[in-house]
Amino acid sequence: MPVTLNTADADFEARFTDMLSAKREDSVDVNDAVAGIISDIRKGGDQVLCDLTARFDRLVLTPEQLQISAEEIAREVATVSPEDRAALELAAARIRAYHERQLPEDASWTDDTGATLGWRWTAVSAAGLYVPGGQAAYPSSVLMNAIPARVAGVQRLVVCVPTPEGVLNPLVLLAAQLSGVDEIYRIGGAQAIAAMAYGTETIVPVDKITGPGNAYVAAAKRQVFGRVGIDMIAGPSEVLVIAQGEQDPDWLALDLLAQAEHDADAQSILITTDPALADAVSAAVERILPTLPRAEIAAASWRDYGTVIVVRDLQEAAALSNRIAPEHLELCVDDPEALAQHCIHAGAIFLGAHTPEAVGDYVSGPNHVLPTARSARFSSGLSVMDFLKRTTMARLTPGALAAIGPAAMRLAASEGLQAHGASVEARLARLNERHDE
Repeated sequence: MPVTLNTADADFEARFTDMLSAKREDSVDVNDAVAGIISDIRKGGDQVLCDLTARFDRLVLTPEQLQISAEEIAREVATVSPEDRAALELAAARIRAYHERQLPEDASWTDDTGATLGWRWTAVSAAGLYVPGGQAAYPSSVLMNAIPARVAGVQRLVVCVPTPEGVLNPLVLLAAQLSGVDEIYRIGGAQAIAAMAYGTETIVPVDKITGPGNAYVAAAKRQVFGRVGIDMIAGPSEVLVIAQGEQDPDWLALDLLAQAEHDADAQSILITTDPALADAVSAAVERILPTLPRAEIAAASWRDYGTVIVVRDLQEAAALSNRIAPEHLELCVDDPEALAQHCIHAGAIFLGAHTPEAVGDYVSGPNHVLPTARSARFSSGLSVMDFLKRTTMARLTPGALAAIGPAAMRLAASEGLQAHGASVEARLARLNERHDE
């Protein structure tokens, strides 16, 4: 049974704190195993990739077979139904249109000393996109990672996706094609992250790696950070639904279950001002759960991590939401825009009863790669900005150097950095000589 809390209860704060601190990820320490895999890939390259793929994915490959060929892609993509293709194309178009609006502008200005200052934005040259391919395949993840990279101007896009027993997913390949991916490799796990970070004889290394994965993938991303950039460390998925007024209990139950069916460590939370609605939604969850194909997974998630909280008012709801800092936040209330103004920590907010989070996973446009495990307190979802870097620009005229240079010399002296000050002083001395001539 899910945890049921009420802010009016004397022990609420203690129980709520326990819920916040509950660990939902596997406690198995994978860091040593991942470090070994990364070391082996750096030493052995393609052959180690092939050995690990045979071991974990039951797929025997030669180095020449690591990359999925254009012929294989064309053959698999041809099997996609017109209806599935249309859905993917709609999603791709909406995701592209949304992310194009995120492109920042370069800037340049001249200040009152005559110094010209500014910045410019440039894309990373190559990005590696990890796409899970174990229990399920996620063409939507391809779109959400690859399209922002292309919009940013990334020149080379690499996808790694495991293909257990050699089974290719046509929708994943079509999504890669629609997104402009250049290379697709049939490898997964920590070894795929290591290959993209350090390179092998076949795979040229990238500059940034994005995309979700299991505990081994997450640990590998942590360990290669610094060699390459990464987007974030994704944990189990989560949704918080705040409900008030005349809401359909079945709709809310389905929204909670949509998150629970991801995996057994996912978390679904309902906060409501109405105890009767809380009971109705809980009953609807129990009624609908057995009908789901992934009922066993969803049931484990709801049993172990599901939470229903009754609050006095929406002010309390917003305050609790900010402490939870959920990955997904649904506001099924009379005035969702007003409530959203008070919900400052969330990966993505879905406004109103007709905006289920599930639509956001696929076709609404904003990215579905979002901060989890309360990291929305300090981070954002994947965007075009993740594939861009800002370079600052400065140009001083002789007059500008004369105006601000002495302050630089003073600060350099205070830090004991003689050459710093001297590099400015030498130029100012030359300027003074010319002025005296």
